[in-house]
Amino acid sequence: MIPTKTLRAAEAHLSATDPVMARLITHFGPCTLGRKRRDPFHVLCASIIGQQLSAKAADTIQKRVATLLGAPMDHFEHSHFAVASQESLRGCGLSNAKAKWLLELAARRGDGRFDAAALARLDNDALCAELDALPGIGLWTAEMMLIFAFDRLDVFSLGDVGLRNAINKLYAGKGRDGKPKKLDDKKTLKITQPWSPYRSIACWYLWRGIDGDIGNWT
Repeated sequence: MIPTKTLRAAEAHLSATDPVMARLITHFGPCTLGRKRRDPFHVLCASIIGQQLSAKAADTIQKRVATLLGAPMDHFEHSHFAVASQESLRGCGLSNAKAKWLLELAARRGDGRFDAAALARLDNDALCAELDALPGIGLWTAEMMLIFAFDRLDVFSLGDVGLRNAINKLYAGKGRDGKPKKLDDKKTLKITQPWSPYRSIACWYLWRGIDGDIGNWT
């Protein structure tokens, strides 16, 4: 969990360095990122389920998987998957690949190959590389894990569509068609540089701007 004192320091830094961030912070109020302790194994499972799906569709399928496993929707454990087969998981609406990845991840958690405590001791780059090597986990999912499961404060995901759209809308201005211009990676990273060492907190405010449901971002 992220200490409240750290969150307030992050808000002060962002407000002082970026007037756009200052407006977002004033509008949305104190950041609540890290208020909940999130189990890394569960976050990975939820991330796999939600890949390339809308939030509503992912929520529906996750509920089905929870029912199948006899598990709380917000806390899957590797032992829950003992009752599941690839076929039964597919029956919940998962692709064959996602069902396979979930079972493999559960097996690795069970035999110790996935050790969240050991991963937590790694720096961001090493941790991201270890997560990226897991079945079904790409760079974006690894970056979300850094933010939401490991409480890393200085992460920005170039591959997150929501973040890119929010930055385009708030910083790029509009083109002749009236739509926000699309900034390239270099220009996007230049905008995010002053947010360091609290880029994860800045991301929280950008996400809040496109999804007002506070429950998704605590």
